[in-house]
Amino acid sequence: MPANPVHPVSPVKPAAILMGSVASHQAANDPAPKPASIEQAGQGILQFSGSWTVCQLGNVIRQLDTLLLRHADSVQLDGQHIQKIDSITAWVLQSRLKKLRDSGVKISMQAWPAQYQHMLEGLGDVPTDAAPVVKTPGLLEKVGKATVNICKDNLALLSFIGETAVSLLGLFLHPRRWRGRTILHNIQVAGFAALPIVGVTSFLLGIVIAYQGADQLKHYGANIFVVELLGYAMLREFAPLITAIIIAGRSGSAYAAQIGTMVVTEEIDALQTLGIKPIELLVLPKLVALMLALPLLTLFADLIGVIGGMLMASSQLDVGTHEFLARFATEIPLKTLFIGLGKSLVFAAVIVIIGCYQGFRTRGNADSVGRQTTRSVVQAIFIVIVLDAVFSVIFNLLGL
Repeated sequence: MPANPVHPVSPVKPAAILMGSVASHQAANDPAPKPASIEQAGQGILQFSGSWTVCQLGNVIRQLDTLLLRHADSVQLDGQHIQKIDSITAWVLQSRLKKLRDSGVKISMQAWPAQYQHMLEGLGDVPTDAAPVVKTPGLLEKVGKATVNICKDNLALLSFIGETAVSLLGLFLHPRRWRGRTILHNIQVAGFAALPIVGVTSFLLGIVIAYQGADQLKHYGANIFVVELLGYAMLREFAPLITAIIIAGRSGSAYAAQIGTMVVTEEIDALQTLGIKPIELLVLPKLVALMLALPLLTLFADLIGVIGGMLMASSQLDVGTHEFLARFATEIPLKTLFIGLGKSLVFAAVIVIIGCYQGFRTRGNADSVGRQTTRSVVQAIFIVIVLDAVFSVIFNLLGL
């Protein structure tokens, strides 16, 4: 039997060859990108062509400005040969066209591809009426906001005072939690280190009181009454008040700055993470130390002030030292001294509470530390003066 004829098998083209042929066909159909160009196609007609991208923009932007400036009335832009425009080029073109429109030139766009014409229209400037309007608050609104802020601040201060009182009560219930070394250190810093400035100020204040009273007492021959004038003024009012003001500016500001810096550097957060109460560590030792130190400073100010006044009385009023001291001991009751020392205890608590409270309210940066430090000094001095006036009224009503 004759063998079956073998037919030749045509080779199968791989898929890669087919895809390559399709890609080459598509590449042959797509036009190659041309460089950007602009030509004067007629009277008042500018023809754009090529690929207008940021890489090509530098070559034609000067030519575009020159051609646009030639047409003072109207210009027609032909964009049918545009191949591509990116957003940066569209923004540059639009800024040129906007300047021409603002100067009165009529511009029309002909045969531009829809997507590029929308791009040019979509990059317009934000209208002025769409800008947010900043409303200036009125007087009533300002007063209302200030009142609300003051109420919030007072409530926060009251809360801080309550927390401090509860922590202080906890220390009395658990005496082992007292920090003796910290208290002694604060007594040295706020008390012993303040002796020079308190002494100089009180001495000069005693001289001023005696000197101002000398002229008036001489007219009536009542030179000896300078003792009562100096004793009551220094022991009841000036010594505790001036000492508290000095300590508020010296130590109260230091408390606010120290705690405020710890807040900024996140040391307060670290203490809370370790389970240490910041009030118990930072506030209570300062409170106890200043309530011990300020009455002693006030007593020191009483002594130095009286000495200064006594020297002035001896030189200006011919009141001898022995006579001055004898009358001082008999005419100035002991309760006058205790009243001044009692007021100094309250002033000490006010200085520490205000200084530490403003320190804990520090937020953000070093500028906030300075701002809260200033507030602590101003508020402490103001409250001390107000409380001194209140004490004067109360003691007068009680006959003290």
